[in-house]
Amino acid sequence: MQTLRYWHNPRCSKSREGLALLASRGVTPETVLYLAEPPSPAAVLALLARLGGDPRRLVRFKEDEAATLGLSPQDERPAAEWAALLAANPRLIERPVLESATRAVIGRPTEALLALL
Repeated sequence: MQTLRYWHNPRCSKSREGLALLASRGVTPETVLYLAEPPSPAAVLALLARLGGDPRRLVRFKEDEAATLGLSPQDERPAAEWAALLAANPRLIERPVLESATRAVIGRPTEALLALL
């Protein structure tokens, strides 16, 4: 069976729902408490690569921090810059995220997590 990592914020209802959904399928991923232990820029860049596509998908633009930093969905900075920004401001990381060694999915909607099972 593949190793799965779950980027989790215990205070987020969607993140808790995602863990419950995985548990209902008998899946217990390694839990990454990214707010308590912020990831390195390299870890975020690796996650972005596994997600594929636009790195802005991983950004929570509705957070106050995003406005304070002047971020918007139209911001077209390179993935490495997004990774550094998210590592420095982990509250801006969308959640939940489930990742395998090769792919990752954002659990919005929660059922999207099932794509990795």
